[in-house]
Amino acid sequence: MKTARLLAATAASALVITALAACAAPEKGGNGDQTTSGMKVSEATSAADFGGMDALVEAAKKEGELNVIALPPNWANYGNIITAFEDKYGIKVNSAQPDAASQDQINAGNQQKGTSTAPDVFDLGQSVALANTSMFAPYTVSTFDDIPDGYKDANGAWVNDYGGYMSIGYDTAKVPDVTSVNDLLKPEYSGKVALNGDPTQAGAAFSGVTMVAVTQGGSADHIAPGVEFFRKLKEAGNFLPVDPTPATIESGQTPVVIDWDYLNADVTKKLPSWKVVVPPGDPIASFYFQAINKDAPHPAAARLWEEFLYSDEGQNLFLGGGARPVRAESMRKAGTLDAAAYLALPPFQGIPVIVTGDQNAVATKYLADNWAKAIG
Repeated sequence: MKTARLLAATAASALVITALAACAAPEKGGNGDQTTSGMKVSEATSAADFGGMDALVEAAKKEGELNVIALPPNWANYGNIITAFEDKYGIKVNSAQPDAASQDQINAGNQQKGTSTAPDVFDLGQSVALANTSMFAPYTVSTFDDIPDGYKDANGAWVNDYGGYMSIGYDTAKVPDVTSVNDLLKPEYSGKVALNGDPTQAGAAFSGVTMVAVTQGGSADHIAPGVEFFRKLKEAGNFLPVDPTPATIESGQTPVVIDWDYLNADVTKKLPSWKVVVPPGDPIASFYFQAINKDAPHPAAARLWEEFLYSDEGQNLFLGGGARPVRAESMRKAGTLDAAAYLALPPFQGIPVIVTGDQNAVATKYLADNWAKAIG
């Protein structure tokens, strides 16, 4: 649950990107190669364009590598997902900047374009993904029809992969039980409430403010009450301006964290006193956007990665990390979902709220104009 995955790039990471951009051009197996049907690999829109899955696997193995970015090992079980992919196909996964943000991924794609180190795939928050669709290569995975229409681009330019509900995680050894968002204003939570990032830059923090807004009479269309709540939280001395990480949680530095339920739930593996609650009412839900870089240096491996993520195995691996896989319902009906893992997810009530692109744009502008005024 490394917050920096969703934060702006640091000066140091910018220097790293600049240095990487000077690397050599893509090696063999790059986006100029052709499939067995004569189509350029970088233009293939399905496994069928390769001549089937076996041919896609062969092409990906020829490339031998896959570049991913901004995938912390403890984020949605990506550590085990990467290992499983490497073991299954014998393809080395180069994981760059695991703590980078969504915008950092796009920056890397632009700055490293034409090099062997450019990202092959992206895993993005909604606002960044929808603002950069021109960088994506359309591709429909074999299980594409199992994914509800509202969770994918019709041509496969982007597809939601996993998601969750906004929650409050807290250490029962340090604070009283949290039964509602309003509890966080009480003196018992003085200097203890952290938000996962800056909502003007971080998807998790953005959704955290939206969650609070809904509990305060606002909505996805009207997040002002959420910003006002955090102003009150700071005024009460309860807001803790520290980006939470597993280390800060385990050390007791951030005993209360507003974050995705799958990230908060992961903490309980090392801290048994950690508890997770999805506040009463309609929960704020969000799914990340998976996309292939149209300039991927390993285009076949990128497409095989997508096939793996949306397979039953890949989706259950997301579930093993506490994330809610996008194919959960179809897999449940087919009997391929890890039912025990699904039942272990934090319970919720109400009807999930997914922020639309238009709502996101309005809220993003409001935050840009008002967050700093409220928090400083």
